[in-house]
Amino acid sequence: MTTEINYLAMYGLFLALLILLQVLISARQHGLSSLFGNRENLVSTGMTARAERTVQNSVVAMALIAPAVLMIAHNDLSSSSTILSIQIFLTARIVYSVCFIFGITYLRTLSWITGFFTTGYLYLMLL
Repeated sequence: MTTEINYLAMYGLFLALLILLQVLISARQHGLSSLFGNRENLVSTGMTARAERTVQNSVVAMALIAPAVLMIAHNDLSSSSTILSIQIFLTARIVYSVCFIFGITYLRTLSWITGFFTTGYLYLMLL
């Protein structure tokens, strides 16, 4: 397994933990009985809403980064720059998630941009 795939697995684990955190934050706002229901009329606000959007955005980021990492591994294109890129991506996504949940706006945007550009860089390495 390449180093990039190991970092992708770390991101997957982080995403699973982020989902668990989001559920715990939701349970605090809405109560467990509400979460057992269909949630059709459940309106989240504040930190709970931000945690939900963080998870949604992180799933999209996973959908974008995973193909690039898998193609790099499949084509034996791993290099120090692709390893650094996935390391920066993982760090940026963790910072992004913390900032989004706690409402830290400018650093959140900067970390999102960083993660997005590192994803793009990995795709450029495939050309």
